[in-house]
Amino acid sequence: MPMSEYYQQLRNKIGTQLIFTPSAVAIIRNEKGDILFQRPSLTSEIWSLPAGAIELGESPAEAVIREVWEETGLHVTPTKLLGVFGGKDYRHTYPDGNQVEYVIFMFECRVDSGTLEAIDGESADLRYFDPSAPPPLALPYPPEIFIASTAERTIF
Repeated sequence: MPMSEYYQQLRNKIGTQLIFTPSAVAIIRNEKGDILFQRPSLTSEIWSLPAGAIELGESPAEAVIREVWEETGLHVTPTKLLGVFGGKDYRHTYPDGNQVEYVIFMFECRVDSGTLEAIDGESADLRYFDPSAPPPLALPYPPEIFIASTAERTIF
């Protein structure tokens, strides 16, 4: 889905300057424990997790459900909040010059139904990767976050 009306109105007022963008991201595993990643553009080698901005009136959990469906065609249930990330390392400048600093709520999600396909046209490729060998990512998530068992994580 293109930029929401809220963010478009904000951009019309402030241009491309840096803004905070609260976002939700999903860790979705297949039966082997591999993690679903999406490549947003055919011309890019940079991947991301299914994710997107939290809209006005949405909770982070509602946003991750909506974004996962739009980007992957999967209906999910968030089962656990894995972490909240932000700061200067989570800044990104889009090709149009818009600058954001994400505050990211990361959820472990269970797939309830659906067929893996991009609904909104934002995903050029959707693929599962072994958590020990993720593709090159746009944001510097700590590698420990991809470990399945919370008992094995060292970042919390």
